[in-house]
Amino acid sequence: MDLQELITTIEADEQRLTFPRFTEADAWRLGSLLVALAGDRGLPVAVDIRRGRQQLFHAALPGSSADNDAWIERKVRVVYRFAASSFLVGRRLEAKGRDLDASMGVDPARYAAHGGAFPIRVPGVGVVGVVTVSGLPQADDHALVVEAVETFLGDPASA
Repeated sequence: MDLQELITTIEADEQRLTFPRFTEADAWRLGSLLVALAGDRGLPVAVDIRRGRQQLFHAALPGSSADNDAWIERKVRVVYRFAASSFLVGRRLEAKGRDLDASMGVDPARYAAHGGAFPIRVPGVGVVGVVTVSGLPQADDHALVVEAVETFLGDPASA
């Protein structure tokens, strides 16, 4: 898939994968699902879910480190700043031959346009939170989050 096709796919996923609401219980179920998926596959990731400024879920699986937590912070800032997944922001910049830097009004030490942070969007409200995975190559971090959100939203208990 070329870069423009990838961007189109990510944009479509973000439009499609919206939440009717997002509660503390939803964060627990989604986070637990991500931990189960990653644990079953032996993936060395950290998982983080926030609503607004409040961290509702965090887990560090074997093989992850505090460095993953630092990456989570940087990716989350991108989602809140640009109202799009960190992977989408990075791919849009790549398509324009640009980097996320001071010319965009951000400090690259505090922001990372690398895959893994996905917006929790509620129709009529906007981005209310972020679900993030860190520890894999960025496309894999992003894919794991998308897989979990798709599964979660397909679960009648989450409706």
